[in-house]
Amino acid sequence: QVQLVESGGGLVQPGGSLRLSCAASGSIFSINDMGWYRQAPGKERELVATITSGGSPNYADSSKGRFTISRDNAKNTVSLQMSSLKPEDTAVYYCNADLKYYSGGWVLGQDYWGQGTQVTVSS
Repeated sequence: QVQLVESGGGLVQPGGSLRLSCAASGSIFSINDMGWYRQAPGKERELVATITSGGSPNYADSSKGRFTISRDNAKNTVSLQMSSLKPEDTAVYYCNADLKYYSGGWVLGQDYWGQGTQVTVSS
């Protein structure tokens, strides 16, 4: 019914930049918060940044000043511009959306996750 598809991951050198994008598709009624989380090997998934439907961002301390989150409500997309990347930013990055969708004549709510995209920061 609903899919989140991420793109833009890859290998980048320390100090470099990368842009992640995520598109939500399907029988979407509305989307509240969207965001990015990451999970490094052997660690728990952690917040990177979120953004409200009104465009207000919230950043983890590790993201502040280096990452910028944005969204396009008309296209149901959220992006994460990452700069000054560090090796410790290496992780699988997951898109998240708190949304409502149509199902069998009803409007239901659910938290959706993308499949994840690998970001590797290494020289």
